[in-house]
Amino acid sequence: MKAVVQRVLEASVTVDSQRVSEMGPGLLVLLGVGKGDTDADLTWMVEKLATLRIFEDADGKMNLSLEDTSKHLIVVSQFTLYGDARKGRRPSFIDAMEPVAAKALYERACEALRQRGLTVGTGIFAADMKVALVNDGPVTILLESPPKAAAPA
Repeated sequence: MKAVVQRVLEASVTVDSQRVSEMGPGLLVLLGVGKGDTDADLTWMVEKLATLRIFEDADGKMNLSLEDTSKHLIVVSQFTLYGDARKGRRPSFIDAMEPVAAKALYERACEALRQRGLTVGTGIFAADMKVALVNDGPVTILLESPPKAAAPA
């Protein structure tokens, strides 16, 4: 799994001129699911998103996590994080998980974040979304679940 994590003062998602999610301070997460991603990747990503210390404490140091602060995030599905543009001019998305399985893993990730006591807004999977945000800092972190161990020969 891959994620672009942005610390925001506010964020929203609009689909077909209808606001489907909005929040004040917290995290906006663009989440991509790749071929071969498993429950282990989901668990790693959820843990990292909930506990990543990127909010400032009273001394102005990035020392607090989402669980320590606002507890709000919006998670937007983003298969284009798996776009490979190293060759040619059009990105290839062959490393993205197929949509039905990707949607299931994305929805399970959102539910796992809710089970941690976080307030989770979402976009609409596979919709044309308009995402608005005010980046705080700016602070933007790229996350990728650890590579799978090679199978024994």
